[in-house]
Amino acid sequence: MIIMKFKETDIEEIVSLFYETVHSVNLKDYSQEQLDVWATKEEKESKINSWKISLGQNISFVAKINHKVVGFSDLTYDGYLDRLFVHKDFQGQGIASALVDMLESEAKKLNLLEIYTDSSITAKPFFKHKGYNIVRSQTVERKGVKLTNFKMRKKLKS
Repeated sequence: MIIMKFKETDIEEIVSLFYETVHSVNLKDYSQEQLDVWATKEEKESKINSWKISLGQNISFVAKINHKVVGFSDLTYDGYLDRLFVHKDFQGQGIASALVDMLESEAKKLNLLEIYTDSSITAKPFFKHKGYNIVRSQTVERKGVKLTNFKMRKKLKS
């Protein structure tokens, strides 16, 4: 596995990975209706354009195996871990840990004191294992459908 900085040429593969992962991996914790509003197929083109911009502005990394995108993650400059997704066929292989470790290392270089995120039900055990603490559970609404997630944060040691 190689972890590299995000390149715009990876955007279509990244967005496809996001849709496939949400609709398969998160199925155990969310209803089909919830998954459909979280990762709406009709928004794929606009997501390609908006994510190309946001991933380009954030600290963003892509994990690849044999030139195939198998995971990606990004962090804003104020310490918000925005996205962390690993391909459905590559779960449990340390890819998410490697990506988060890389983001945490970058955050320390920026002298950030903590990283915070909005974790899905599915990702909550992973983040807890990585030392993130639950601040609170929260309900977000998308297109009239409610989804539960967790505000989590990790204090960084210098």
